Order: sequence, then C-alpha cells, then structure tokens
Amino acid sequence: MNKVILIGRLTRDPEVRYSQGDNPIAIARYSLAVNRKYNSNNGEQTADFINCVAFGKSGEFAEKYLQKGTKIAVVGHIQTGSYTNKDGVKVYTTEVNVEEQEFAESKNSSGNNDGGFNPAPRQEPAASGDGFMNIPDGIDEELPFN
Repeated sequence: MNKVILIGRLTRDPEVRYSQGDNPIAIARYSLAVNRKYNSNNGEQTADFINCVAFGKSGEFAEKYLQKGTKIAVVGHIQTGSYTNKDGVKVYTTEVNVEEQEFAESKNSSGNNDGGFNPAPRQEPAASGDGFMNIPDGIDEELPFN
C-alpha cells in the first residue's frame, strides 16, 4: 500500500501549467513544510520539505485558492522517478501525487498566534414557533456556509 497523509504549509505559491492537447489539464506543483514530531538537538522546530503535484481539478483548486503560507492537509501517494539533466547527470525524484487536498485552518486563524481557537460565548437560540430555531446575532462567521 502506498498512501501518504500530510499537514503542512506551502513554502511558495503553486506553480501551475496546463498540458497540451484538446483537453488541457492543470498540473500544479508546490512544496509543503511539514513539521517533524521531535525538535532538533538545540530545541528548534525542524521540518521536512515535501514536493507535491496535483492534477486536473486538484491542480485548478491549487491555482485558485492556495498560496505561500497556507496550511493544508494532503492525501496522496508517493511516486519516484528519474531523468537525465542537460549535463548528462541522472537525477532522482520523489514527490507526492495529490489525490485530495483541503484547508487545515480557517482563513482568520492563519494570522493568529492562538492556534486558531478563539471560541465566542454561545447563546441558546430561541424557537421561532415554526419548528425552526433562530440563529443568534454574531454567529455568521462560524457557519460553514452563507
């Protein structure tokens, strides 16, 4: 089985190209900085920098919504390969082919230092008499849709 699950931040904006032909598909390449579980000997956080490639709709999503610093979760598989560069040297590659990608934090929490958890006090909504509950004021930002 070849399955990879990563959570990290983009180290740069995705580089997107489109294939040639009648039905061009998006090919997005980006690198994720994924923190290691343990710190270095001097106590500093260390990370691995993992190259990812997303095809088709995933590539279009990356082009439209992802940028340097965005924290995302990626599911995919590792693919290795090799090629000979212009100097005649064989270069080996390892990358994650993205099958799924999604945001790992809200847009607002990316700038906060509190880890993105800043709950507002909850108010119990009152029943409106028609079988539905009224949405309390100020909760619009917490709804997953508008």
